[in-house]
Amino acid sequence: MPSTPIVMTQAQARELLAHVDVPQILRKLFRDLAAGQAVQPPQQLVAFPQGAGDFINYLGVLAEDQVYGIKTSPYIVREQGPLVTAWTLLMSMQTGQPLLLCDAAELTTARTAATTAVAVDALAPPQARRLAVIGSGAVARAHVQYVKGLRDWQCINLYSPGLKDKSVEALALLTDLDPRLQMAESLEAAVRDADVVMLCTSSARAVLDPQVLGKPALITSISTNAPRAHEVPPQSLNDMEVFCDYRQTTPGSAGEMLIAGEQHGWDASRIVGDLPELLSERVARPRYERHVFFRSIGLGLEDVALANALYRLNVQD
Repeated sequence: MPSTPIVMTQAQARELLAHVDVPQILRKLFRDLAAGQAVQPPQQLVAFPQGAGDFINYLGVLAEDQVYGIKTSPYIVREQGPLVTAWTLLMSMQTGQPLLLCDAAELTTARTAATTAVAVDALAPPQARRLAVIGSGAVARAHVQYVKGLRDWQCINLYSPGLKDKSVEALALLTDLDPRLQMAESLEAAVRDADVVMLCTSSARAVLDPQVLGKPALITSISTNAPRAHEVPPQSLNDMEVFCDYRQTTPGSAGEMLIAGEQHGWDASRIVGDLPELLSERVARPRYERHVFFRSIGLGLEDVALANALYRLNVQD
């Protein structure tokens, strides 16, 4: 019989996510990918006519949990600035019926940051002590929240060009994350002697040239809907050990990888490993003879896994 899915607002998703171990859920899904128990198709990018924007569909299948789903995220061009929203639909593989329709804003923030956390835990040197965070929005805050306990950080330096314009309340959201967190006056000051640099911006263009770093470091980078968005210069990929969330899909969507392949002689075959390979110990940790770069694009499986966790919690209640 047809069923009506649970409709979950952003506020409801935020409340339930507080009761979920997001990084652990993502570790399991990447191990499931490695074991052939999950399916992650490429992203589907569809442009609106007349340059009005686009939308990206993120799909995924979790066979063990008998669910599949799709997150659809439009990028709507407006005079006052682009609008980005996202909704995730969770479906049953047993009944073919919809289970949950969830505002994906909180899911996107959580899974983006938690994927970086899984990568930092798998890639950062055990002795890493200095963490730099570039960005100051909700995604940056979530990054700090998930990563702050992964190493014995002696300092956490955060920089964002918009810091000077933030209200006292907004600054408090950052400083309350961890007593070790300090605001840096410049990007150069934030990344000085850093062991790990997390790029957590919505920039469509490079915000960090790895050449400014004084020693080999782990650099993590996320994505935004802007066409070919990238947070490091594409040519810098030739000088780094490159890892990603999923090698089957990331090179076809990550802006710096696309540009590096077209203009700078880089090839996706040079990716050292992805999270399924790292978590199943099919590839070794880097030795840090040069910079290590981790790129995530956001996988539909991540959204499906979190939507499934929230659905299960809601049903239990």
